[in-house]
Amino acid sequence: MTTVLNLNPLTTTLTREQFYLLCQNNPDLQLERNPQGELIIMSPVGGESGKKESSLNFQISLWNYQTNSGVVFSSSTMFNLPGGGSRSPDVAWVSLEKWDSLTPEDREKFLPICPDFVIELRSKTDRLKPLQDKMQEYLASGLLSGWLINPKSRQVEIYRQGQSVEILAMPTVLSGEDVLPGLTVNIDY
Repeated sequence: MTTVLNLNPLTTTLTREQFYLLCQNNPDLQLERNPQGELIIMSPVGGESGKKESSLNFQISLWNYQTNSGVVFSSSTMFNLPGGGSRSPDVAWVSLEKWDSLTPEDREKFLPICPDFVIELRSKTDRLKPLQDKMQEYLASGLLSGWLINPKSRQVEIYRQGQSVEILAMPTVLSGEDVLPGLTVNIDY
């Protein structure tokens, strides 16, 4: 479950630097920041969601290890998106070209880029609309492709740059298509 914390009594927006310092001073909290600068508090996931997320990360990491085409990130990694938000997708992949363009200082803090590919996995307590909005935020920030996996409805929403969202009912295997060529991921509902 996510909660948006209204910071209006304190400040009008939370800057990226303030957000970074807040996260550093509260490492036990899972936080995000939307493009309006609002603080989003994220609840930890349960065992089933954690198991599914780990499986997805493993499959993307194994493909990436074999292709050596980019860098894979876990849900603990924060991306400062060009659109203004600071987000942590459940799984993220960045091409080597984009990764190599970052300075060593950029790599140490929240990454100042949008991933090329993300997976968001809806947990039991997540509301669907905020996750869909988050996927649109990724697209607006330069995401090439992403999956919103919804075990509750047994659907996957596929987001692609410049295209309408495609909704697949109960797929058991997904393809990385042109963004992650040769990738196939088994979906466990």
